[in-house]
Amino acid sequence: MAREGEGPHVKICGVTTVDDALMCVELGASAIGLNFVRESPRRITAERARQISRAVGDRALVVGVIAGLDVDDARTLVSDAGLGCLQLHGDETPETLAGLLPHAYKALRVASIADVARAADYAGEYLLVDAKVDGALGGTGHTFDWSLVTDLAAARKLTLAGGLTPENVAEAARAVRPFCVDVASGVELAPGRKDPARVRAFVEAARAVSYRQ
Repeated sequence: MAREGEGPHVKICGVTTVDDALMCVELGASAIGLNFVRESPRRITAERARQISRAVGDRALVVGVIAGLDVDDARTLVSDAGLGCLQLHGDETPETLAGLLPHAYKALRVASIADVARAADYAGEYLLVDAKVDGALGGTGHTFDWSLVTDLAAARKLTLAGGLTPENVAEAARAVRPFCVDVASGVELAPGRKDPARVRAFVEAARAVSYRQ
């Protein structure tokens, strides 16, 4: 999956249908995010997720976005839904993440350097950062101060999320140099319905960035 020096991978999150998943993969996404968070308008069932996982196969990593599940329930979901790994997007403890490694990573909601400092508590090579918005776990369309996470991106394989769009993803990637860029609402017609034109534009803009420069 590595693109050493070439620029970021692309993860399209909040996919809800087989057709959208296949479209995202065909347009160049490296990973597909499936949401299992109860409050999310993009939430899908394990049965739907398995259909998507089977259709995608090994062409992209299928990531399950969860919040508040214990280790046993999370492992059951991975098996039932055919997931490649988990993104822990709630208030999970470092111990919960440790019980799911290496096929999991923590998502941190960032508004200040104190939020970034919490990354040191969580093991693993991979990490995701998203905008911190009161009352929401993600998918809000809000950005945050990217300069807060540039050092983190140099130290970890960082996925950058939070308000990314086809219009700003190249700027974000050049500023942070993340391992991966993640988008949900920025490429949608409506929550859970992806816009092929915006997916294409997002992937092309992200892939045009080179870290060799």
